[in-house]
Amino acid sequence: MLNQLDPVPILVDSIRKSGERMENPQMKSDNGNSENFNEKMIIPTGNSASNIIINHDFSNGLHSWHPHCCNGFVVSAEFGNLGELSARSGGNYAVVTNRTECWQGLEQDITGKISIGSAYSVSAYVGVSGPLSGSTDVLATLKLENHGSATSYRLIGKKSVSKEKWELVEGTFSLSTMPERLVFYLEGPSPGVELLIDSVVISCPSSSKSESARIGAGDENIIINPKFEDGLNNWSGRGCKVALHDSMADGKIVPQSGKVFASATERTQNWNGIQQEITGRVQRKLAYNVEAVVRIFGNNVTTATVQATLWVQTPGRNDQYVGIAKVQATDKDWVQLQGKFLLNGSPSRVVIYLEGPPAGTDLLVNALVVKHAEKFPPSPPPVIENPDFGVNIITNSQLNDGTNGWFPLGNCNLSVRLGSPHILPPMARASLGIHEPLSGRYIHVQNRTQTWMGPAQLITDKLKLFLTYQVSAWVRLGSGANGRQNVNVALGVDSQWVNCGQVEINDDTWHEIGGSFRIEKQPSKVMVYIQGPAAGVDLMVAGVQIFPVDREARFKHLRHQTDKIRKRDVILKFSGTDSSSLSGTTVKVVQMQNSFPIGSCISRTNIDNEDFVNFFVKNFNWAVFGNELKWYWTEPQQGNFNYKDADDLLALCQNHNIETRGHCIFWEVQDTVQQWIQALNNDDLKKAVQNRLTDLLTRYKGKFRHYDVNNEMMHGSFYQDRLGKDVQANMFKNANQLDPSATLFVNDYHVEDGCDTRSCPERYIEHILDLQEQGAPVGGIGLQGHIDSPVGPVVCTALDKLGILGLPIWFTELDVSSVNEHVRGEDLEVMLREAFAHPAVEGVVLWGFWELFMSRDNAHLVNAEGDINETGKRFLALKNEWLSHARGHVDEQGQFQFRGFHGTYVVEVVTASKKVTKTFVVDKDNSPLVVPIDL
Repeated sequence: MLNQLDPVPILVDSIRKSGERMENPQMKSDNGNSENFNEKMIIPTGNSASNIIINHDFSNGLHSWHPHCCNGFVVSAEFGNLGELSARSGGNYAVVTNRTECWQGLEQDITGKISIGSAYSVSAYVGVSGPLSGSTDVLATLKLENHGSATSYRLIGKKSVSKEKWELVEGTFSLSTMPERLVFYLEGPSPGVELLIDSVVISCPSSSKSESARIGAGDENIIINPKFEDGLNNWSGRGCKVALHDSMADGKIVPQSGKVFASATERTQNWNGIQQEITGRVQRKLAYNVEAVVRIFGNNVTTATVQATLWVQTPGRNDQYVGIAKVQATDKDWVQLQGKFLLNGSPSRVVIYLEGPPAGTDLLVNALVVKHAEKFPPSPPPVIENPDFGVNIITNSQLNDGTNGWFPLGNCNLSVRLGSPHILPPMARASLGIHEPLSGRYIHVQNRTQTWMGPAQLITDKLKLFLTYQVSAWVRLGSGANGRQNVNVALGVDSQWVNCGQVEINDDTWHEIGGSFRIEKQPSKVMVYIQGPAAGVDLMVAGVQIFPVDREARFKHLRHQTDKIRKRDVILKFSGTDSSSLSGTTVKVVQMQNSFPIGSCISRTNIDNEDFVNFFVKNFNWAVFGNELKWYWTEPQQGNFNYKDADDLLALCQNHNIETRGHCIFWEVQDTVQQWIQALNNDDLKKAVQNRLTDLLTRYKGKFRHYDVNNEMMHGSFYQDRLGKDVQANMFKNANQLDPSATLFVNDYHVEDGCDTRSCPERYIEHILDLQEQGAPVGGIGLQGHIDSPVGPVVCTALDKLGILGLPIWFTELDVSSVNEHVRGEDLEVMLREAFAHPAVEGVVLWGFWELFMSRDNAHLVNAEGDINETGKRFLALKNEWLSHARGHVDEQGQFQFRGFHGTYVVEVVTASKKVTKTFVVDKDNSPLVVPIDL
């Protein structure tokens, strides 16, 4: 990201009447405030309830605002005045800088917030700063854009403004027709003059009435004839026929509600179904709930998946198919399908349809409802009384009372013997600290005739919802073992199996097993058991610990670690005047950006939503593409290439100075390999692999800083099975030859959570060393980070083990999931703090942040319609914590010292005769950084 006070010049077309919307590098300007955008409103005029401007007082930085062909940042009340005016309200204000044309200013998209015929009043407090004598005009303007016609502009209000004084720009407007895009912005001062904006209001006197009318309209079903009362009007078959019925199967199938239902019949493909066009009735950037009542009939199929799908056509783009929801339907009863969707862009055509069952099976529909999704308040933070952090909930863990509390799962035999370790396993020790020694007793399990047999214990009444539990044990194999064996600590939660940690054993020594879990719904029965080795293999288990973790205590430790590895001492050394006369002079240091890479996954459809783009460019400095660089996306059919989506995403990132990871060149898991590749003979497959490398890396040479060369090699082996063991190393070698500037990564999942022996750190290390021995230039280790209920010491242990390779480690696809936003935010904080505090970790990339556009449910930071949720607020607060600010006075030696995070800073020094500002960068180094400042 660019520094907001040291902008890179941008060359733009100075004729704004062209109607083109110019993009510029968005300056980082968030002050870390994580409050709701609709709170703390300081309104110059009008009713706060009716203000359509988001973040009107800049309490959330520049969220929802866009500097138009210039740069902008927000001066925070906390750090005082960086310009020549104090905030009128004592809060924040925006500074629009690097203005090379009078029309450049600050804008906000208000599309969809204005009603035709309503009168709106506008008021904004504005000021100016910089090279100006006398006064200059500040204008409030509307920009009206329509596809295929010239952009028009409407002046709302104008005010003559001079330095050192806030003025109020006021005006009114009303629209008789609605443009496709409507933008409000403030402009006007001469080039080089900074525009200051304190607060903005656009309100409608009749807003309460119009808002209630809009909400009422939004509650209406946008499906016409949803229950087929009007026959099949507005419905059609998608590749098949549709018919209307009052009953079927000799009266055995009747409507669940109403008098009739429809069927999609004579289906020859699974995508055949029943559809309705909703073009013009569905609005962009609004979330919609979808509900349908469905079942299946015929062809001897008793159960099948039924899916709701959107078909979206956009001019100049490939057709898009959006999966909304799916359900297992049967031929016995009607079932309800439920889902949610949102459109980012402005498509030319939208069709919703139901599909899915095998060819020859009829798909029956009783009703379809599509309504604007109702907003619900977030769940409150869970209140957990007496969490008893660190207290083991296992009965008779030390086995002082024989096997009391334990029982054999299956017909195996349990006995207690001596000879196990007397110390806690290291991961448990990292959480619990000083702890009494273990007894040395262990459970010996014999006569195991199934892999799942082992010692078990019921813990139902000891668990508390939403608490995160760490799991720890010593395990060892007895007689009968042959080759690698897995041992697993598992939970049986009612009818579900939960993996709480897994280890692979290939010797006769004791091994640590560690993991975690959390339960968020009240169960009726929970059993913990240890299982896994092959039948006939004896199992030994000692020191089983299950205890709730104290995350705050861990955070305190991580803050100390972070201070050591992510900060540096800085000495500002002043010269150019007598140091004694400087003593006592005020110095103010503000960090504008932390240099630690924090990125996100983005997709092509996301960037049609300006709210998504604003949050992304403001809060992330790295990006990875969700699908758009993968081979199945860039060449879905042989010789049919699609690089446009990746080009569009890359252009956005380049425009905003955001670095990019190339994900991925190949994907080793067979299910992800497109059919035309799988159908090739080995010689043609080898040529196709080389063509893929050449096409991709030549086209984007120097554009991607990283590449995931062959994704998930610990979990797949398609190319290796077909082309031999050396193909994986050759992919790295060829990629390095084609683009030597890129760092080449391995990338895999479940490396850091202790629950998958295929990709445990030890196996991952073996794999990396094997590649390197074959000459593969592996330059980085990717940990995907799709993790549940993370526990710091478990994650840190994996990082420590991988750190011995001396390669940079990145979390490349981080996401966490919980139905409770507060708990989810805490999970995210665990992962970000562990990464930031570990010296081997050099970056973190989230696998998305926006609801409905993530691979996992309940993982988002921002709700579908743009509200930052509790998880997002936790993320922003953490980013703000990792910015260093300092104020004080020059000492007698003409110096000012502080310790700060690595990154970009601006310092302001005010003497009796002048004000001096300077930007500087704090790089990583153990020695103090001396910054000379000539006064």
